[in-house]
Amino acid sequence: MPSWKDVRADFPILHQQVNGRPLVYLDNGATTQKPRAVIDALVRYYERDNSNVHRGLHTLSMRATDAYEGARARVAKFVNAADPAEIIFTRGTTESINLVARSYGGKLGRGDVILCTEMEHHSNLVPWQQAAKASGATLKFVPFIGANAEGGLDLEALDRLLTPQVKVFAFTHISNTLGTINPVAELCRRARAVGAVTVIDAAQSAGHAPLDVRLLGCDFLAFSGHKMCGPTGIGVLYGRFALLDQLSPDETGGGMVVSVDFEGAKWKPAPERFEAGTPNVAGAIGLGAACDYLDSLDRVAIRQHDDELARVAYEKLATLPGIRLIGPTGERGGLVSFAFEGVHAHDVVTFADEDGVALRGGHHCNQPLMRKLGLTSTTRASFYLYNTAEEIDLLVASLRRTLKFFIG
Repeated sequence: MPSWKDVRADFPILHQQVNGRPLVYLDNGATTQKPRAVIDALVRYYERDNSNVHRGLHTLSMRATDAYEGARARVAKFVNAADPAEIIFTRGTTESINLVARSYGGKLGRGDVILCTEMEHHSNLVPWQQAAKASGATLKFVPFIGANAEGGLDLEALDRLLTPQVKVFAFTHISNTLGTINPVAELCRRARAVGAVTVIDAAQSAGHAPLDVRLLGCDFLAFSGHKMCGPTGIGVLYGRFALLDQLSPDETGGGMVVSVDFEGAKWKPAPERFEAGTPNVAGAIGLGAACDYLDSLDRVAIRQHDDELARVAYEKLATLPGIRLIGPTGERGGLVSFAFEGVHAHDVVTFADEDGVALRGGHHCNQPLMRKLGLTSTTRASFYLYNTAEEIDLLVASLRRTLKFFIG
């Protein structure tokens, strides 16, 4: 079991002051900080191995290729994929879901249904809106229960909605606004029973808990490196190889073709088929280093730490006057969203920054969800492995100062 206070020493950025106060970084739902091990992996690549991958016969290219494909194998192990060929490197969760929506969406037609939930991030909503428009398919949504979505997904409604007409069921693992942890293995099982393909947005779960795609039984799963201690600009799409092998690429160019003539081209198999052009080699290597780092700490322990911080934060925030806490009252992911009547979330975030506390305020790319909640925005505190209970006390103290200024 790691000492979480000792873990903080691995993150250089945390050892600074903001506005004369020690930095309290509680914006991990947007992006996480990077440990020295990941930073060193990036520096080592650029100082020693920087070269384009594949097809190069010189030493640097071969070293870069080995490191890049080694990172693919490492990510496959991280999510327990059956084969590294089931791992496609992308720019992030957004690009991963767009890839599926465009490529698999080409198989859809009138009479087909795409099913999402009411708690989806725009990145797992807008691509499916576009796929529905392009194909003539119908887009439907699984509702949530409770004015603050404290009841999670309405699974009785799911029974009515999940019919054989549903060809795609796309849903988040952990809501980036509510903190709701959806029963993804059960959702995949139900979808599989009617022949629907499942697409999981794992942006908020990949670096926070064990993730086993074979145990979940999903068809596709997407996540971003920068939300799990890795670099920005690198992400992953896991896809069952049998499905990937049926899909056409959504981008074309160099590196993803077997042969080309003036009349046409023949694609390589996955994953190369979906990685046109020069890939983010350094990003992939950094992501592999992040996987090593997180597993060295034990992802079960990380989840327990996140859960405990969210529980403590929820209880302490509930003591503040006039607060509205959003999402489940029980088990939740490592974040808490809240709102104060008469105080805009942007003002809350601005005042917190004066105290060195980094929060996020806004609609969190969840505008339809916000409207259903009767809100325009919330403030979100999101936690990770380097955060402490003492930082929650600093958050609450900052919020009390904010409320005193605006409400008295």
